[in-house]
Amino acid sequence: MDGEAKVRHTIDALFGRGVSRRLPRGVELERSRKNGRVKAVWHAGEFLCALRPDGGVALSVRLAQMLLKSRAFAGSCVEVSDEAAPFVERGRSVFCAHVTRCGRDVRAASDVAVVSRGRVIAVGRAALPHALITSLDRGVAVRVRNGLKGGGGAEGAP
Repeated sequence: MDGEAKVRHTIDALFGRGVSRRLPRGVELERSRKNGRVKAVWHAGEFLCALRPDGGVALSVRLAQMLLKSRAFAGSCVEVSDEAAPFVERGRSVFCAHVTRCGRDVRAASDVAVVSRGRVIAVGRAALPHALITSLDRGVAVRVRNGLKGGGGAEGAP
């Protein structure tokens, strides 16, 4: 199986069937020099995602925005209130009290997109599963890795 097909199958397996159709054609793959494994995916010089050794995918804000057009991907998204959005954009964690909607596919330690007003403002890892995020009023729901305004990590790096 070629690298691009592997990336597409991985995205479909993690976020739902057909989500990978939103991935642009002609992506560039960065491979490991030691074993040839696909490490990162780029398009037009912009970082899209990194493939983790455990089978997970570390999304970028740009790729999450592309995938958001797919209805199945919405199940892996967390929507935050307007008052929390500016902080989350800068890379701050999302707390359960500020979550207005949580997708049913959100599981603890899964990658999620944080959405506000129909656009992705950050990406990160869920700290809790869907049932707890929606029922609790305190505690961290999502640990943000990268925010829209560059917070939470190096811009363009996995």
